Amino acid sequence: MSYGVFAQFYDNLTQNVDYKTKADYLCSLFERFNHDPGCTLDLACGTGTLTIELKKRGIDIFGADMSSEMLTEAQMKAFDEELEVLFLKQKMQSLTLYGSIDTCICTLDSISHLTGKKQVQQTFDRVSYYMEQGGLFVFDVNTIYKHERILADNTFVYDTDDVFCVWQNTYSDDLHKVRIELDFFIPEEGHYIRESESFSEYAYSRAEIEEMLINSGFEVLAVYEDMTFDEPKDDTQRMTFTARKK
Repeated sequence: MSYGVFAQFYDNLTQNVDYKTKADYLCSLFERFNHDPGCTLDLACGTGTLTIELKKRGIDIFGADMSSEMLTEAQMKAFDEELEVLFLKQKMQSLTLYGSIDTCICTLDSISHLTGKKQVQQTFDRVSYYMEQGGLFVFDVNTIYKHERILADNTFVYDTDDVFCVWQNTYSDDLHKVRIELDFFIPEEGHYIRESESFSEYAYSRAEIEEMLINSGFEVLAVYEDMTFDEPKDDTQRMTFTARKK
């Protein structure tokens, strides 16, 4: 999926995400594990808002995403902020870099968008391949609870000045998979233009993810409930993993 139309409205539809607070949280994670972020990759950076927030905090960061449309939005933001940020068009599971990294972050459930465990393992392998010994890999994922109880077979509606969006989910219990269908109704001169996109998200148990990280040469340092330093609970919707390259 290219996230073509979604890229255009992504920031508008995710206004509930506090990127400044998320950037502060990531910096506090680095401090908690006495880690100098060094050369940092924002994997699946999307429209680059978090990349830019971390750049403003003095972190040497670049972004990678598979979507040309998302990267165009990211590059325009960096230009508006008068910041020099490198953005690469890369798929997570076939990541190819020109040098090593000290830190990799991957946020907002981007790992959950990969199609099954094979692609997740491939992604962990690629991150590990380019990461210096002692480097940190920090990412978050949706929980099985969120897929079963929150996303499930529910429908969500977003009504903004720029777009009317209907978000419809279909849940498959065997793979903890949620199929997401997005319909965008875009106002134009007294009528609406309809555009549609779809994608799937997969959820895995904590044990499954930890096993894949270990297989890729990482040591799992901590697993937290999203944006906290607390252990995940039965009703946690997003888990944040911090792993160190052995």
